[in-house]
Amino acid sequence: MSSGNDLQEPRPLSEEDAGRANLYALIGRLFYDAPDSILLPQLCRAEAESVENNAPLDRAWQSLRNACGSAYPEMVEREHDSLFVGVGKSEVTPYTSHYVRGNSPDRHLVRLRERSEQLGLARRSAAFEVEDHVSGICDVMRILIEDGHSLSEQRLFFKEFVYPGVTPLCEAVAVATSAAFYRCVAEFARAFLEVERQAFEMHETEV
Repeated sequence: MSSGNDLQEPRPLSEEDAGRANLYALIGRLFYDAPDSILLPQLCRAEAESVENNAPLDRAWQSLRNACGSAYPEMVEREHDSLFVGVGKSEVTPYTSHYVRGNSPDRHLVRLRERSEQLGLARRSAAFEVEDHVSGICDVMRILIEDGHSLSEQRLFFKEFVYPGVTPLCEAVAVATSAAFYRCVAEFARAFLEVERQAFEMHETEV
């Protein structure tokens, strides 16, 4: 995804929002492709101030870091391909429209494209994946945060496209027979989205 507001002066982010944007970027990166021999040790050493004081998210973060410490890049890449790429059909589809109830995947994808255009976002011409890929959904949230979109706009996109699509995808990964490292990724992503959901609900009641 790319922003249609690229020429605007970026607003300084609060520490909290910078942390949120970084976590969306990390989750999108891990689902898009397996972490390599550079990213794995970086995650082992990484601190995550944004997850402090939240026990479920903190535990999930520590589990992910531990998994990175014992992971072999070749094995994680094989697991990623088995889960999300596969030969013929993947074990878990990474396209979130598949998981949203109450609407057909095609109609949900159309709505996602319409909403992205309304937000001033356009799909990169070189992008390979369809917009509803989990990494693309996370990328939109990252951009909304970094570009200073209002919490109301963030909440609307989250409620319509992020939570109802990414959460059940994580649940599918959690029970997938091929999942080991990615079970920790899914646990972390799901815990983070729960924190986001609760924060957006609190903001909604205050408006």
